[in-house]
Amino acid sequence: MGRGGGPGSGRGGGRGQGQGPGRMGGSKAAGPGGKCVCPNCGYEVPHQAGKPCYDYKCPRCGTKMTRM
Repeated sequence: MGRGGGPGSGRGGGRGQGQGPGRMGGSKAAGPGGKCVCPNCGYEVPHQAGKPCYDYKCPRCGTKMTRM
């Protein structure tokens, strides 16, 4: 087998190197900051790390909260 550096040498110079946010945007983890917001009435509470916003119910209307 050859040791040349031509095409097909398998050095990872092409596509698929896994760098960058990708086609659909960045990371799905939003980090420790931010707030949980009710999509129905707009009520907001600060987000707590380790607890997903969808685990909270809005105290005003009972709808599951979402992350902002």
